[in-house]
Amino acid sequence: MQLLVIGPGCAKCKTLAQFTEQAVKELGVNAEINKVTDLSQIMALGVMMTPALAVNGTVKVVGKVPSVAEIKSLLQRAAA
Repeated sequence: MQLLVIGPGCAKCKTLAQFTEQAVKELGVNAEINKVTDLSQIMALGVMMTPALAVNGTVKVVGKVPSVAEIKSLLQRAAA
């Protein structure tokens, strides 16, 4: 599973990265987490508000930090 934490590195972006790592660890799924901080790459992904989270190339969350439980739910649906 490929996960992208998208944002310039603000406090909310860092929180999203931490929550995503925690959700992956709690679920025990095999996932690669990458951070996209370059503005041109962020725009190329079609993201206009950060932070954002993409799962397997599809942006699932934009402009907010979901809870660990919400991220786990997203990951479980993506793995199904």
